[in-house]
Amino acid sequence: MNAHIIIHSTTTAAAAVGAGMAQIPGSDAPVLASLQAAMILSLADHYEVNLTQAAAAELVLTFGAVYGGRSLSQVMVGWWPGVGNAINASTAAAITEAVGWAAVEWFEDEN
Repeated sequence: MNAHIIIHSTTTAAAAVGAGMAQIPGSDAPVLASLQAAMILSLADHYEVNLTQAAAAELVLTFGAVYGGRSLSQVMVGWWPGVGNAINASTAAAITEAVGWAAVEWFEDEN
């Protein structure tokens, strides 16, 4: 499986989680972090980099520094049915995509 497939399939899952859990601020954060950590582990495997689950979780936090802005948007409009779901899905997808490509760049620098 190549990096594009790994990142885009995880991004799709993150958007679904974000949309489905929009009305409860912060409820999707643990699920999204788990998805992103699994994505990083898959990317590490793709690039043949030995990485533990704890290190992958640490990288999610490092690459996901934009979570603050996402949290603010979720609190402000996440409760609004329809619009909140769309915005939450979009931000979850955008952040997951950014984390994935940041990980790819990091893994390519490591090799």
